[in-house]
Amino acid sequence: MPKERNPNLSETEIWIVQSTIKERYGEDRPTEVIDSEIRLNPDDRTPTPCQGIFWNDGKGCHFVIFKIADGRFRTQFYYRGFEQYGTGRLEYDDIGDCVVTLLQVQSDHERKHAQQRDDDNDRGPGPGQQQKTGDGPDESWYYEPVIWE
Repeated sequence: MPKERNPNLSETEIWIVQSTIKERYGEDRPTEVIDSEIRLNPDDRTPTPCQGIFWNDGKGCHFVIFKIADGRFRTQFYYRGFEQYGTGRLEYDDIGDCVVTLLQVQSDHERKHAQQRDDDNDRGPGPGQQQKTGDGPDESWYYEPVIWE
């Protein structure tokens, strides 16, 4: 037996998300209202249909907020199917808090990974790696080719 569909996003809720995105990026980002099915509880066998709002940052990160009931929202951001992240909070009762926290957690995540990449580059080449040579400012690292004789 299919589960009952949860309520749709209101025009006000959509506006709050779009306005917050515009404030974050300094420009409008296209958003899409989507129909989705999610498991509200880990032991649910049948997903619950609900509406959500989806957008991406233009750099490979995708965001989604699901409306799971009146005044209840869930959220996540992801890069690829196996790189999904939440905010550390299961549900929000205010969509404004939800979108602001989502954008902040993703920004912190990006900053942390950029710092790790910088730290990795500062350590120099790892085993089997050499510094790329040649003209220009390219200081990236690469693995030298393996040649079988």
